[in-house]
Amino acid sequence: MISLFMVVLAHFLDLESPEEMEEEIPVVICAAAGRMGAAVAAISSIYSNTEANVVFYIIGLKTTIPHIRKWIENSKLKEIKFKVVEFNPMVLKGKIRQDASRPELLQPLNFVRFYLPLLIQKHEKVIYLDDDVIVQGDIQELYDTKLAPGHAAAFSDDCDLPSTHEMIRSVGMQNTYMGFLDYRKQAIRDLGISPSTCSFNPGVIVANMTEWKHQRITKQLEKWMQRNVEENLYSSTLGGGVATSPMLIVFHGKYSSINPMWHIRHLGWSPDARYSEQFLQEAKLLHWNGRYKPWDYPSVHTDLWENWFIPDPSGKFKLTRPDS
Repeated sequence: MISLFMVVLAHFLDLESPEEMEEEIPVVICAAAGRMGAAVAAISSIYSNTEANVVFYIIGLKTTIPHIRKWIENSKLKEIKFKVVEFNPMVLKGKIRQDASRPELLQPLNFVRFYLPLLIQKHEKVIYLDDDVIVQGDIQELYDTKLAPGHAAAFSDDCDLPSTHEMIRSVGMQNTYMGFLDYRKQAIRDLGISPSTCSFNPGVIVANMTEWKHQRITKQLEKWMQRNVEENLYSSTLGGGVATSPMLIVFHGKYSSINPMWHIRHLGWSPDARYSEQFLQEAKLLHWNGRYKPWDYPSVHTDLWENWFIPDPSGKFKLTRPDS
């Protein structure tokens, strides 16, 4: 009798295996030309450190998609669940102010995080990660981050971890709104945000898609992008470039917090400044934000990144090392 009930119930729920009962954890990562190995290392680290049912949404431009697909399908990553999604850069037309100081920050994929509900449609909760990260913890923990009612996203505050304060001071980094927005401009002063307000880093995001759509977050971000084109309200010569600033405006006072150990950052800010090995071992996620990337030279803590790197079967992407 019990076995018959279980068969009927399984048929009713249309379940084929216990794995399908698990909630999918959608993780969004961009695969950009010239740095595709970053996405591969990030995916490899996540997949290797969890038993959760992760589905990777790999976002690329039309020209780069075949390369990343072949890399995954012809390496040990062929077992992962993934979907490749094309991002159309035409959505950014007229919304990006050309800025020569750090042109890499103007790449279209840098703005994918603004358009999450348009790219990922069937999930209520989504994780977005910059490509220059590796994950040492179980991604399920990050996914379980609680978002307060009315909050569309969770981020890491730039003042949230005393262990990183010395690093921030030593390399002259900004961790307040003054480092990202031009307070000489009336439109910025009119926001009523104190320039000493602690900033946050949008390289790791846990997002609620229902709230994002309800609050029309994408439209709000686009509005500030367009205003910046017209009024030069922020620029990449300031702290974190052109993608962070509109998010600081739109999400001010309306976001939840990520556990600080799930976003240990600034590893790419200086080729000399280093964290202690013990601290790095305890970190759940490492982020090489800044100019000094772990696939290039010079950079720091490259061994921790290279543990997860999988060589490109096509040979197109190569690591830059002192002896290469």
